[in-house]
Amino acid sequence: MKTTRGFSIVEVLVALVVLSIGMLGIAALYVESLRAGRTAVYRTQAVNLASDLADRIRANRQARQAYQLDAGTDPGTANDCQPTAGNASVNCSQDDLAQDDLVRWVSAIQEQLPGNGQSGDNALPRGTVNVADLDDGTFRYTIQISWAEIGQDEDTPLTYVLELQI
Repeated sequence: MKTTRGFSIVEVLVALVVLSIGMLGIAALYVESLRAGRTAVYRTQAVNLASDLADRIRANRQARQAYQLDAGTDPGTANDCQPTAGNASVNCSQDDLAQDDLVRWVSAIQEQLPGNGQSGDNALPRGTVNVADLDDGTFRYTIQISWAEIGQDEDTPLTYVLELQI
């Protein structure tokens, strides 16, 4: 009797099914890592944006309440308080500088973070600043940035909060 060597069609099909399941697992892991990487980038941008405004507040300590920015509030227009190459000195009041800082900050948030396509108070991304007088000569600034991500529930945006006491 002659014996044949090799694989039967059933063995090949079983091996193909096992290999396919493994490849699907790898593909799902790859998609999840892309999503996690995108989320990490947005969170890093939110941290940098909040830190940027905190540095601006520290540099302009006397403006205090001028940094108050409620959700959905338009900070106005920029006052061009930033020195340029042709104009090294700019005469702006502390409140004008605070407004200029807020305009630039809100603009940076809208450029760097994803939104939900809505308008008004529900529009994302957005930044808010709450200023509280602590009655001991110091102020607490609560800087909050909210944004929407793909696949995230619209009613629960991602939020980063930074508190600063000066």
